[in-house]
Amino acid sequence: MDGFIIAVDGPVGAGKSTAARLLAKRLGYRYIDSGAMYRALAWKALQAGLDLDDEQCLRRLVDETCIALESVGDRERILVDGEDVSGHIRKREVEQASSRISTHPDVRCVMVAHQRRMAVHGGIVMDGRDIGTVVFPDADVKFYLTARLEVRANRRHLELQAVDNTRGVEELVEEITARDARDMGRHASPLRKADEAVTIDTSDLRASEVIDAMEEEIRRKAAS
Repeated sequence: MDGFIIAVDGPVGAGKSTAARLLAKRLGYRYIDSGAMYRALAWKALQAGLDLDDEQCLRRLVDETCIALESVGDRERILVDGEDVSGHIRKREVEQASSRISTHPDVRCVMVAHQRRMAVHGGIVMDGRDIGTVVFPDADVKFYLTARLEVRANRRHLELQAVDNTRGVEELVEEITARDARDMGRHASPLRKADEAVTIDTSDLRASEVIDAMEEEIRRKAAS
């Protein structure tokens, strides 16, 4: 399985980031969180007070910005122009800004090129919403993770408690529903399942069970 490119897509709260991170660790691969890259750019755009609907302005910003992902033990550091912004990009306003800037085709074009360069040598697990369809349409193995809406909302609630404990589950259900509609309906790289992707419903599965199922599929592909 040396050198495989593994794509993990799915909606918010489906568990794809946790699964991708743990899978990469099990395989000895590099994990790349594509969503964190967009949030990092959104953070910088907010810091600069930019109009999030001005595609040309955002395109210039992404051209001028250095976004790097570093693994430190069991966690990932997100650097913007050398500054660690890992603790800032999970805030509500940054997430909302990220959702808006990710709809711009010019921004996505530059980010996709950067993501492809990061995976040039293979041996990576990357998660996002267009990894198997746009970023790596020829990925060796593709997964599409999903879960019931109420499960996704509860997961997000637990995840956000450390940084933003003001949102209840019902509010998150509304936000996730709106985010799904935005992600699936956008013109540039909409969220959809790649034809050859293996779907895993994580609603009633432990993380270890999801990883086991993914590893089994990867080994099957490697042996074929």
